[in-house]
Amino acid sequence: MGGDGDFREFGYGDALSVDGLCYEVAGRVLLDGVTLQVSAGHSVAIVGPSGSGKSTLLGCLLGLIRPSAGAVRIVGSDIVRMRRRALERHRSRHMGVVFQFGELLPELSPVENVALAALLSGGKPDRAYRKAQGLLDDLGVPEAVTTAQLSGGERQRAAVARALINEPTVLLADEPTGALDAATRDSVAATLFAVPRRWNCALVVVTHDEVIAQNADICLELVNCKLKPRINGANR
Repeated sequence: MGGDGDFREFGYGDALSVDGLCYEVAGRVLLDGVTLQVSAGHSVAIVGPSGSGKSTLLGCLLGLIRPSAGAVRIVGSDIVRMRRRALERHRSRHMGVVFQFGELLPELSPVENVALAALLSGGKPDRAYRKAQGLLDDLGVPEAVTTAQLSGGERQRAAVARALINEPTVLLADEPTGALDAATRDSVAATLFAVPRRWNCALVVVTHDEVIAQNADICLELVNCKLKPRINGANR
């Protein structure tokens, strides 16, 4: 293996490519030369204790935090150097995200929540609703008048459907099972980690849950501001 944080030997391509990523705030270094590559069809879990910089790294991958150095390439384009509107277009076209609490609008139905993501990206209403319903059916989300009527696991599966509707190249998940009980957690994790090969996208899951991390193709730990292979983790 090369230096800390170098994972090119795993054969991952350039759906997501992170090179030399650095970030510090108030004199505290959170990321120091982070490097990562993930290709479509593969998954990576990133673990680490609270305060290790996982959320900061995710923010950089989403383009919400501008690093002090380094590059974040999504489908070959460095989002660090993009202007705001270009970044928003690129993110909408190529990236999806699943948050810990789903971030769905509870007063809307599941299909409305999922279709909304396509409509905001300029999709035609008829196609958006057909595609939304198809994704919800595929992921086992039942019909409901409002999303508030769904169980926690069903809401998270609806959140996965929303993240997939624009056919992202890269899917990011931030503690996607952190608010779920153990049985529901395992069900949602199985759904989430089946996504890369089924929908041909790269998946990066940030989690503190070692059980969830074991589902990934590769498990990495953010320690001392760098990504390193998880010594006793989920690597297979």
